[in-house]
Amino acid sequence: MLKAFIALAALWLATSPAFAQTPAATADPAQWVNPLIGTDSKPDLSNGNTYPAIALPWGMNFWMPQTGKMGNGWAYQYSADKLRGFKQTHQPSPWMNDYGQFALMPITGRRVFDEDARASWFSHKAEVAEPNYYRVYLADHDVTTEIAPTERAARFRFTFPKTDSAYVVIDALDRGSYVKVLPGQRRVIGYTTRNSGGVPKNFKNYFVLEFDHDFTSTALYQDKALAADVLEVTAKHAGAVVGFKTRKGEKVNARVASSFISPEQAELNLREIGEQDFDAVRQQGRAAWNKALGRIEIEGGTEAQRRTFYSCLYRSLLFPRKLYERDAAGHIIHYSPFNGQVLPGYLYTDTGFWDTFRALFPFLNLLYPDVNAEIQQGLANDCRESGWLPEWGSPGLRNVMVGNNSASVVADAYLKGIRGQDMNVLYEALTHGANNAGPLDAVGRKGVEYYNKLGYVPYDVKIDENAARTLEYAYDDFTIYQLAKALNKPKKEINLYARRSQNYRKLFDKETGLMRGRNQDGSFQKPFNPFKWGDAFTEGNSWHYTWSVFHDVQGLIDLMGGRQKFVATLDTVFTLPPVFDASYYGEVIHEIREMQIANMGNYAHGNQPIQHMVYLYNYAGQPWKTQYWVRETLNRLYLPTPDGYCGDEDNGQTSAWYVFSALGFYPVCPGTDQYVLGAPLFPKATLHLPSGKDVVLNAPNNSAANRYVNGLTFNGQPYDKNWLSHTELMQGATLNFDMSATPNKSRGTQPAAAPYSFSKAK
Repeated sequence: MLKAFIALAALWLATSPAFAQTPAATADPAQWVNPLIGTDSKPDLSNGNTYPAIALPWGMNFWMPQTGKMGNGWAYQYSADKLRGFKQTHQPSPWMNDYGQFALMPITGRRVFDEDARASWFSHKAEVAEPNYYRVYLADHDVTTEIAPTERAARFRFTFPKTDSAYVVIDALDRGSYVKVLPGQRRVIGYTTRNSGGVPKNFKNYFVLEFDHDFTSTALYQDKALAADVLEVTAKHAGAVVGFKTRKGEKVNARVASSFISPEQAELNLREIGEQDFDAVRQQGRAAWNKALGRIEIEGGTEAQRRTFYSCLYRSLLFPRKLYERDAAGHIIHYSPFNGQVLPGYLYTDTGFWDTFRALFPFLNLLYPDVNAEIQQGLANDCRESGWLPEWGSPGLRNVMVGNNSASVVADAYLKGIRGQDMNVLYEALTHGANNAGPLDAVGRKGVEYYNKLGYVPYDVKIDENAARTLEYAYDDFTIYQLAKALNKPKKEINLYARRSQNYRKLFDKETGLMRGRNQDGSFQKPFNPFKWGDAFTEGNSWHYTWSVFHDVQGLIDLMGGRQKFVATLDTVFTLPPVFDASYYGEVIHEIREMQIANMGNYAHGNQPIQHMVYLYNYAGQPWKTQYWVRETLNRLYLPTPDGYCGDEDNGQTSAWYVFSALGFYPVCPGTDQYVLGAPLFPKATLHLPSGKDVVLNAPNNSAANRYVNGLTFNGQPYDKNWLSHTELMQGATLNFDMSATPNKSRGTQPAAAPYSFSKAK
């Protein structure tokens, strides 16, 4: 009896959450990913504005269950209760919408094509979403649908009831499409031209579907009307319905692939599946995700923290997506979204640099430099084919957001050791973009003639978001300056961008201690309301954008009157009530509402301009405040739930913030060698670098209470700086954090401990 009691007690201790030995999450890190995080969103309140992307890392095609009507950017909303189909998607954001999409839908009973008529009730209780696998039960049709993708293809498995009226709908959507049924081959081929812009006139996404059952019937639809006695249709809206006779529980399998290049290339892309059955494709996808996610191994923490971490890591590995394919000989080729030609080389797309230059691209440089090497080669192809670097690509140049942040993305990659890209092409593109307005307002630099003459884009010349443009151009000039030095460009050229990097000073208003729009004559804008969103700023106000001096925080400290005033101004962001002025927009935009409901004052983490702000205490000798606010943000604004984000996730940026911050450091200024320290979230994290070396981050006494760094050693030596060197980390390193429940107000307080600032480096 005593032995039995001891055994039961040991079992209880082993399985109790308080005492359990947490297995290394990287044994199967994909188990922690929830693709439904962020899907409980709508246009006027974003909890992520995500959809369940069933895909491989950086895959060309994603698949998703579709709750929204055709063309609705909110194509999957967690609150919905009906599914209209399963869509191949390339959508980076609901605001950008989709391109090259088409849909499949299994149905039973009456043969229908219309998306409302074919829709079925479903429940999240009968839904499984994993990065590489999706399953759901469609109640109205008594059908279970499963999806397992590759990068450019996918396997579907439909489990039907006993019926002679089992069907699969193939919807090529409207705005120009083509479908052809080949009964003898059990195939359906076609193309869709649907897009939301950023494509040339010859744009098509060609698809091929191959079933493992003979068709018992076929029907084609032309603009929703049944087209009698035909096997192919070209129309504004084309589609097909193929029928089967099934036994109870019988599975109908389909292989699907697509190509932006040609029907023949779509056939070639089916090779990614080959003869593998559904389960093999699913296992292959799981292995691909575990390999990518496994570059970070975390130990300890709560289940919710592990789920949040790996779900954010998953989101960080989706965009930018591959737009390249492999021809019959295995050569890398791509369809150019700029000129419509098929050309050699890599191409990636679907990202906005205004968001992702901040953390997503530095994250790739740290842990996935092999992927970013391809991305950088693709950016050189963007330049060759369009004459410009994209600031927002989806798939071609898009006219949204401000700044010239391609400079940061290109410079940081090269400075962090990425090679193989054509730097002559890329550097020329950076300087061309920095000195010219582009074909779209969001390409090159809008207002460049004013900026290069006055040092700022004036408020009174009818150029919107002028102060934001100025601040971002100044930072972008800094990154060009850094790159020009590394490339040994002429001193005159280096000095030009160094001078321009200081243009942020032109907008600092000593009267308010904040950044402020400025008129052509040198006077500041009047009236001035620092709580006014938009106007001189982009999706934020002066309290948010004042901190956009990533490269010269010491210069900003000096402008504000020293460390004490700087810290007091940082503190004020959190102590202010969440007041706002939405008059510029004429309505309360979702970014404002997300700040208002977060209960963190005027801190608007749901949008990008202020996300680095919590790390700036390190520059003013109070790193413990960074440690406090980073942990608050991690705890309060991220959850592993459908409403788990505090604003738009934005192509991996908001997720990469979490991943970096949970590890204990953050890239405040891409284009330098430094990461700014925060405090780790987990007792242990190991970064498995592609070189084979590891960065080990130990914080054994980390806990909910112990959020402060009492002491730190780097490779066994005491370390009192508030930053880490990328170069040193890439050699492999062990960091030991001594965590405490009370802040250490003597560590990291000296000016020498502060991270890089341009003013100090001179």
